[in-house]
Amino acid sequence: MKALKYIFDRLTALTGLLVLWPVLLAVAIQIRCRMSGPVFFIQKRVGRNGRLFDCHKFRTMTIGHGGSSVSVAGESRITPLGAKLRKYKLDELPELWDVFIGTMSFVGPRPDVPGYADKLQGEDRIILSLRPGITGPATLKYRNEEELLATVDDPQRYNDEVIYPDKVRINRYYAEHYSFAKDIQMILCTVLGKHMLYNNEMI
Repeated sequence: MKALKYIFDRLTALTGLLVLWPVLLAVAIQIRCRMSGPVFFIQKRVGRNGRLFDCHKFRTMTIGHGGSSVSVAGESRITPLGAKLRKYKLDELPELWDVFIGTMSFVGPRPDVPGYADKLQGEDRIILSLRPGITGPATLKYRNEEELLATVDDPQRYNDEVIYPDKVRINRYYAEHYSFAKDIQMILCTVLGKHMLYNNEMI
């Protein structure tokens, strides 16, 4: 089953890059024309087995903002163009390259910055056996995470004490009950903006 996931990821990522290159080019040109600085945002994230890798996204924030790793909707560091890219998840299209080269998967836990996933303890460390994903059950449940964080007084604390532990719970279940059919369902729900029933909860 894991071999099927591996082959599916690479073939689908390659197809996506070949089909979507005009969109990738158009977004890159928009960023170059409307924002100063580099087109791509490249950051070290925690990958499979705790190894760091370069995660590629379109840049959506101002340069040198020095802000938190937790993003909140409406932040001044997010540019107007960046807000639109984030809303429609276009900023994540370059991650197709990460899937193609094998550092990411289409479905799995979102790749965290150092200090989160690499600090997992006990049985929760099973999550590190997975390649990080563009989407996944926790991603679907918290698809409006930035808007949710904008409603609380302390976004960083709420993320660390409420959202992140819940993501660990969901991702651990995913690791322990892997299903390729569920992967396909999650991809379709991501693309179509739909919800699905997973482990007796709507995500």
